[in-house]
Amino acid sequence: MIGRRPLFAAAAATLVAPSIRAQAAKVLRFVPRNDLDITDPVWTSTYVTRNHGYLVYDTLYGLDEHLRPHPQMVEGHVVEEGGKLWNLTLREGLRFHDGEPVLARDCVASIRRWGARDPLGSTLMDVTAELSAPSDRVIRFRLRKPFPMLPEALGKAASHMPCIMPERLAQTSPNTPVREVIGSGPFMFAAEERVPGARNIYKRFADYRPRPGGTPSFTAGPKIVKVDRVEWTTMPDAGTAASALLSGEVDWFERPSGDLLDLMRRNRDVVIEVSDPTGQISIMRLNHLHPPFDNAAIRRIVLNSVVQSDFMRTMMGDDTSLWRDGIGFFAPGPMASDAGMDSITGARDIDRSRRDLLAAGYANEPVVVIQNAASAASGVAEVGVDLLKRIGFNVQPMLMDNAAMNQRRVKREPPTQGGWSAFFTSFGGLDQMSPAGHLVLRGHGDQAFAGWPRSPRIEALRDAWFDAPDEATQKALCADMQRQAMLDVPYIPLGQSLDPTAYRRNVTGIPRGFCLFWNLDKT
Repeated sequence: MIGRRPLFAAAAATLVAPSIRAQAAKVLRFVPRNDLDITDPVWTSTYVTRNHGYLVYDTLYGLDEHLRPHPQMVEGHVVEEGGKLWNLTLREGLRFHDGEPVLARDCVASIRRWGARDPLGSTLMDVTAELSAPSDRVIRFRLRKPFPMLPEALGKAASHMPCIMPERLAQTSPNTPVREVIGSGPFMFAAEERVPGARNIYKRFADYRPRPGGTPSFTAGPKIVKVDRVEWTTMPDAGTAASALLSGEVDWFERPSGDLLDLMRRNRDVVIEVSDPTGQISIMRLNHLHPPFDNAAIRRIVLNSVVQSDFMRTMMGDDTSLWRDGIGFFAPGPMASDAGMDSITGARDIDRSRRDLLAAGYANEPVVVIQNAASAASGVAEVGVDLLKRIGFNVQPMLMDNAAMNQRRVKREPPTQGGWSAFFTSFGGLDQMSPAGHLVLRGHGDQAFAGWPRSPRIEALRDAWFDAPDEATQKALCADMQRQAMLDVPYIPLGQSLDPTAYRRNVTGIPRGFCLFWNLDKT
């Protein structure tokens, strides 16, 4: 029987607090893009929760800046039986924040829960015949067929995060968010100091054991904590956050809006840089369950009316170094192509779109557009609402806060009964580099991300992509997926923004990629 080792270290984390207080605690003050209303990075795909997750939780593998996987919580793995048997061995001495050791069965339960929510995780679980913990430190995958991307899947940095949590928490239904925040990552979540809508606090976990050796790169390599405390302060107004950064009240502002960049650049104590070269892909997500967007012809009319530069200029300004249009269904990279791009880059004619809309059978159904008033996508939503009105839709915009938005977008009722017709959001380019983790390109109906598109052809091409023998074949399959997406329109790409982040010059060593809090320092 596999049991936990007896220990008395449950209070170890709290015992270090007096020594930290006795010294001058090093505090990093951070303004996230929006409020952290959900703390479970498996249950939600929102980036604020993903970033929170990388503070608190750890992953079995990490990805370097080239997106290559490296062992993180595991010390290594052995692959046998022609790629069908994987044995992963945990590093010794890993502990959760409550003092309990990290055991293989915690990892098994965590992987199963993540696999029920994540598109890449579900693919891995579909080919897994057995996932077990034959000992405290060994995680075993027995596969139905080889799956070389297993380390990449267990270390994916895109949402949903494949985080490891205690078995008792990982046994929570994947359809219910975990409320207790206990991980084994470099920081502990100070739940007692949380002020919903305003503040979240993280404290250095004294018993965290960084991976020995290697070079820090993105989520791979040693995670060395150099600050004692990270304070997240929610500031819905971007101007207020910018003023706080300029005055030194905060140290790091995750995502300033484009209209504030010139002001901040004039301050010699502030650094502005694009740390994530994959940027953000803005999208319009349509509800495929109810009229009018259950009609593919009507979805295509909207796709053929969008001018991506209109959305990007509103969001990022006229500096074209900070945005790109002509973006298809894959972010710029190896899998992107020009296939079918006339639907996005061709000539636009709103009068024709209005005629086509009537010919497609639009019956003046209300189009309920839910908008997050405090999101960086709010300007994008305004452009989109105006476009839908000009095409001839009966648009009913509904402004709400982030929490209400997250709650409403999972509702499947008709728009007039508490549901919705469309919303605007963005996904990291990292999420859309390939079919592997491309959440909004999935076409598996009721299991798909909110909007619930059904496209058997896209799903078949995705399956073929995983089995492809080489990159050239994968790229050709992605071109076919894009052509099919132009017909089925699971969502509408609106362009790529290369969002700068802003921080005080006395903060050094910020990792490349999204907001990560290890290996940085404050002087």
